[in-house]
Amino acid sequence: MKVCVIGSGYVGLVAGACFAEYGNHVICVDKDSKKIEDLKKGIIPIYEPGLSELVLNNHKENRLGFSTSIQEGVEGSEIIFIAVGTPTSEDGSADLSAVYAVAEQIGKSINGYKVIVDKSTVPVGTAAKVKEIISKNTKHEFDVVSNPEFLKEGAAIDDFMKPERVVIGADSERAGALVAQLYAPFVLNGNPIIKMGTVSAELTKYACNAFLATKISFANEIANLCETVGADYEDVRKGMGTDSRIGRQFLYAGIGYGGSCFPKDVRALIRTSENFSSSLRIIREVERVNEDQKVRLYTKIEDFFGKGQIKGKTLAVWGLAFKPGTDDMREAPSIPLLLKLHEEGAKIKAFDPVSKETSEYYFKGKIEYAKDAYDALEGADALLLLTEWREFREPDFSRIKKLMKGHVIFDGRNQYRPDHMKKEGFKYFSIGKQSV
Repeated sequence: MKVCVIGSGYVGLVAGACFAEYGNHVICVDKDSKKIEDLKKGIIPIYEPGLSELVLNNHKENRLGFSTSIQEGVEGSEIIFIAVGTPTSEDGSADLSAVYAVAEQIGKSINGYKVIVDKSTVPVGTAAKVKEIISKNTKHEFDVVSNPEFLKEGAAIDDFMKPERVVIGADSERAGALVAQLYAPFVLNGNPIIKMGTVSAELTKYACNAFLATKISFANEIANLCETVGADYEDVRKGMGTDSRIGRQFLYAGIGYGGSCFPKDVRALIRTSENFSSSLRIIREVERVNEDQKVRLYTKIEDFFGKGQIKGKTLAVWGLAFKPGTDDMREAPSIPLLLKLHEEGAKIKAFDPVSKETSEYYFKGKIEYAKDAYDALEGADALLLLTEWREFREPDFSRIKKLMKGHVIFDGRNQYRPDHMKKEGFKYFSIGKQSV
């Protein structure tokens, strides 16, 4: 099939490359001419395992092309995906200006029947608005479909190639069948293609992310209680996770969620509920708990060194990205924590395997970057583990102890065992466990 993907960011580039991998002819369109020229040269703008190889191979085989022209992409395609950004506005709602601008250009470019697919995460009513905008700019027949993405950063290729389900929101049987045909090779394992109305599909995406965010905030609340009453959250988590009604995923305690999806989608869902006068009290608390959790390590650090005693301390930091497997710094818990420590006069020396460049925008010279994990430890008063990269899981603790001035670890991701830390001679603070 001939497919156009408008927006060559995280979602759009992954979708375009994966569709091309299954034999479709795909053109990825973006208004950023430098990004398009870089893609043509094989320079990938984001870090995602496996994406570079996929893009390069399909571009070489002439199944994946790049352009700055929406007209070119629309005229030569049967299905057009809108995958532009929907950032958070000041009032918490999703900023749909890019979606609507693209819809207008699509309308002016249509040269026959087309299926327009909202791939961006958009609130209830967006498909109807997109249809209205396109209708004002064309007399050709078309349909608008909602097809939310369910990708995890760091595992996006696998998620797209082997989806647990494909949600297609279509108010037209013709359009729904065409999009289902496009996805059919991805679900040969029997996982379902779920068809529904556009409004239901729009809400499904937000409901999924809000529920997962709720599990994370709930886990962190219980973990904080464990510290107070003397319980071990790891034991509690195992007891909860083996209940099939609850499940093991998203029950890990830590310093809160971040990234491009959960924070933005939770806020947008709250705003949608306000617009329709339907309160979402639980979701509001989920967001509040998460913001508090991001700076929970600060309280532990301040309690350890003493109020007003953080100034002049050298803190080694392992991990900056919001999760391992990505260089994404959007809403990363490391940002408010490290900025607060910087304000208190701490010297911060950090290492992250891939997010140095993306993190510079947020820290603007307020932290020093180490060349590797052990370089960050030289003369440090404490180590802060903020992202659970694999290379941090089994480090050389003898070497760590020799490099550091102080022997204390603040583990924001519960990677180490308190009994092991005690044996190694470290003071150890984590989330939901008793301190050593």
